[in-house]
Amino acid sequence: MMAIEGYATIEGTRRYRERMVAAGIAHPEHFREGLGGLALSSVGLGTYLGGHDAGTDALYLASVEQAVAAGCNVLDSAINYRWQRSERVIGQALNEMVRDGAVRRDELLIATKGGFIPFDGTPPRDSYAYVLQTFVNPGIISSADVVADCHCMTPGYLRHQLNMSLTNLGLSCLDVYYLHNPETQLDAVSREEFMARMRKAFEMLEEAVSQGKLRLYGTATWNGYRSRPGSRGHLSLEALVGMAREVGGKEHHFKVIQLPYNLGMPEALAQQTQSLNGSTVSLLEAAKVLDVYVMSSASILQGQLSRGLPSDVTEVLGDGTDAQRAIQFVRSTPGMGTALVGMKQAEHVRDNLAVARRAPLTPEQFTKLFK
Repeated sequence: MMAIEGYATIEGTRRYRERMVAAGIAHPEHFREGLGGLALSSVGLGTYLGGHDAGTDALYLASVEQAVAAGCNVLDSAINYRWQRSERVIGQALNEMVRDGAVRRDELLIATKGGFIPFDGTPPRDSYAYVLQTFVNPGIISSADVVADCHCMTPGYLRHQLNMSLTNLGLSCLDVYYLHNPETQLDAVSREEFMARMRKAFEMLEEAVSQGKLRLYGTATWNGYRSRPGSRGHLSLEALVGMAREVGGKEHHFKVIQLPYNLGMPEALAQQTQSLNGSTVSLLEAAKVLDVYVMSSASILQGQLSRGLPSDVTEVLGDGTDAQRAIQFVRSTPGMGTALVGMKQAEHVRDNLAVARRAPLTPEQFTKLFK
């Protein structure tokens, strides 16, 4: 399979938006302009959950195609999701859709992540022997580079993983590449050593941008940006953006982050976990000032928010299913870019992306949730 050339562009993503709006598939406000003017859907497709089997592959193939047809032009994955199978399914779907003229490469933002050590399709019988044979013996990593028996972010390893992701996805260039849960490293090394490792990773990623292998990079985290300052796993967005400026100059490419945010995990909005210019602010406030686009993971908390929402919440969030309401909450949050929703069933894609035909809540409507 030949690699698909190109990347998401302003012209391409706006073309996609205009086509979806003209067809009545999406409300104009379903799209927001971020990342240098790209028109990005307020709901994106996540590909984390599911088994490592052909049946799940087939489900995801249909889901990706359904999502793109239903107004979603943000696709998110990671090399370790389903042991590389999620990336490979996205690659298969992209190849088929581009070949058939259903979409153009420049209309879609494709994001993936590296950091966790992935198996290849299925878990091996002996994971230790697999890591030795695949990564250590060829000199890609050393045992000392690995923390928690599963995580590595040395430049050589990330370079290898980026190339593997490009192959899996069938692309010549990625739109976004995340360091995946880098706070994992803080369980094993000092903060000083952690920041030194992050600097080397940023240097490698800026180099990859200059080589045309990716356009932008960032961090996809679980606890890092939600943790209190001073806690062991805390990440400072201000410090990381400052490091990116030191490494890449004013035109650095650290421009997007991902973290869990939903009705049950509202810390990005509701808690002041970030320092900014000497003040303490929320993550979303810091990201706005620092010009960093925010994507939410776990927007319906892996299905836990798809039922049983309180009546006072549903009244504000409006008609639809509870899953749709939970998504509406995330995409309506001031400062939030794209709400990622894991969906491996085409019918769930159709149901959840029905919110694309509606405008997000107004700021006045949104504030009623907190009264």
